[in-house]
Amino acid sequence: MPIKVNTFKDFSLTFKPHPITGDLQVAKDENAIKQSIRSLLLTTKSERLFNSDIGTRLKEVLFEPLDFASASLVETEIQTVLDRYEPRITVIRLDVFPNQAENGYEVELEYVITGSEKRLTTDLFLEALS
Repeated sequence: MPIKVNTFKDFSLTFKPHPITGDLQVAKDENAIKQSIRSLLLTTKSERLFNSDIGTRLKEVLFEPLDFASASLVETEIQTVLDRYEPRITVIRLDVFPNQAENGYEVELEYVITGSEKRLTTDLFLEALS
């Protein structure tokens, strides 16, 4: 019996039409999930009108002193939002390090897509923009 592999599709956040069909472009599989992770992290709680709990307090935390205590808050915010709102992945490893030289946080995220054995990594740099 063949193994069923999940495929995921989301609308591309650029909302650019496909050059040939004119339909909205889609992000598929790994790209759809990366796009979703980025969207969840950049959404501030109460920003979405009909579901104000989606999102993080990252923008607030980024203006706290740049140290390991606030890095722990960043890590908690990321882990919480992914656990609640991105059921397509299982987080394997999440590390957040303060980067004093560049005034931000290095984020290393390793995860597995549900129904897959493939480990994926996403590296982010979070900084406060005034």
